[in-house]
Amino acid sequence: MSDEKPKLRSADWFGRRDKNGFMYRSWMKNQGHPHDMFEGKPVIGICNTWSELTPCNAHFRELAEWVRRGILEAGGFPLEFPVSSLGESQMRPTAMLFRNLAAMDVEEAIRANPLDGVVLLMGCDKTTPSLLMGAASCDIPAIGLSGGPMLSGRYQGGTLGSGTGIWAMSEDVRAGRMTYEEFTATESCMHRSKGHCMTMGTASTMACMVEALGMSLPGCAAIPAVDARRNTIAQLTGRRIVDMVREDLRMSKVLTRAAFENAIRANAAIGGSTNAVIHLLALAGRIGVPLELADFDRLGSEVSCLVDLQPSGRHLMEDFYYAGGLPAVLRELKEKGLLAEAAVTVAGTTMGDNVADADNWNRDVIHAYDEPFKAHSGIAVLKGNLAPDGAVIKPSAASPHLLVHRGRAVVFASIEDFRARIADETLDIDETSVMVLQNCGPKGYPGMAEVGNMPLPPKVLRKGVTDMVRISDARMSGTAYGTVVLHVAPEAASGGPLALVRDGDVIALDVPNRALTLEVSDEELARRRADWTPPPAPARGWAKLYVDHVLGADKGADLDFLVGGGGTPKLRDSH
Repeated sequence: MSDEKPKLRSADWFGRRDKNGFMYRSWMKNQGHPHDMFEGKPVIGICNTWSELTPCNAHFRELAEWVRRGILEAGGFPLEFPVSSLGESQMRPTAMLFRNLAAMDVEEAIRANPLDGVVLLMGCDKTTPSLLMGAASCDIPAIGLSGGPMLSGRYQGGTLGSGTGIWAMSEDVRAGRMTYEEFTATESCMHRSKGHCMTMGTASTMACMVEALGMSLPGCAAIPAVDARRNTIAQLTGRRIVDMVREDLRMSKVLTRAAFENAIRANAAIGGSTNAVIHLLALAGRIGVPLELADFDRLGSEVSCLVDLQPSGRHLMEDFYYAGGLPAVLRELKEKGLLAEAAVTVAGTTMGDNVADADNWNRDVIHAYDEPFKAHSGIAVLKGNLAPDGAVIKPSAASPHLLVHRGRAVVFASIEDFRARIADETLDIDETSVMVLQNCGPKGYPGMAEVGNMPLPPKVLRKGVTDMVRISDARMSGTAYGTVVLHVAPEAASGGPLALVRDGDVIALDVPNRALTLEVSDEELARRRADWTPPPAPARGWAKLYVDHVLGADKGADLDFLVGGGGTPKLRDSH
């Protein structure tokens, strides 16, 4: 790092000796800030996604106070500000529709205000990528702080995993193996403390991605929300961001190609969510790092899953933390030469240094690389005439006997069509069929909802069948499981081949050979394309702007005009 002190951005506001400087300082003083707070102290924004409508982030008011304490201790000037909070469990039609909007909110809030650095408070699924994307577009010193997972769910002496348990029990209700009263009795047993999902769903996956990228302090991802050590790391994070400003340690110095390669391999090793693919692609686009869908297969598909955690396994995030958390996993990768050790982290140390002495306290939870939980099970990228731009599948969550499968398509034109017909006893479908869902991608839903893990038809469930091949341009929750092909690109609403599939068409899935093939002639597909019309698009508001500008899933589903870093230019005075 250079010994020369970087010029503080905030000095353009608070360091001025003129009318405007008076106004910037004076209005802030109505909150009681003494004058010396404006005399050369780094101004640190606490970017808070607290909201009672976002249950995973509802404890962030308290967490922000621990961050504030750390900033003050290190000689910084903390100023908390709110941004859009995206509650996965409450928002309709899907929180993903608003990820890019929240990222714009974060970017413009940072760009417009006198901030030298920022602490990003994030937890629920889309708050994490949106905060990273927005801050990356400004390229100032920033550090991530996740809110931590909930305590493990408990019911009748057993464990319940958030999300994962819902999918399993709801199928039991539909199959008549569980009563509705029993089902509802588990609600408060599953979610019994503050925090985000305690399975390796998207929230926990993205917390791990932040740590694997080097964007949080080591060990941050897995500390339970209610553990006192979550407050401790919040305070340490507050201290660290002040030093990062003094070192001019910007996001572009951390989010390098090596950092993204570490994250891709880490995602495979933890059995992480397929949603990480879209979010990492979008983040790379914001910071200007070349990253392609094919990189996830090339770098991660042969990495073994080491973590026995729901939905791929048995345990929950509490167990993961007690076993050693992400540092223990990264050390396993390091010892096999699968970690870019020289990658810089926000801690001011390298990734290799951060995990050199990481301990593994429970090999039942975090397996040794030579004795993996599931071998060679990272996210696989499929291509073929059904997905020319790619599709993804998570083999660790799939049924091995279905990874090579050939069956006739049963097509649903929309999620509403699916819901209207799936329970129909006359539906021509059995366990050998391939369920196909159209028009649920970025443009089609819009927002690309987590509906790809379609529930199986009751008449198939009653046979004891628990999995079928399912294909769509949608996403699925990171807490879900099954042989589910997702993110088919181009999507149906853009006229991709998925839009041309008809009932009875034969589809061949071959995960080992990375192939997804629609066994229909090019001539027939051309005839169908001539008859195809796009679905109606939104007429106004954010949804229209989104559909008009959103990129495909293979590009991260960001808006086309947001790709590429914007930097932090000096803005015109407001007075």
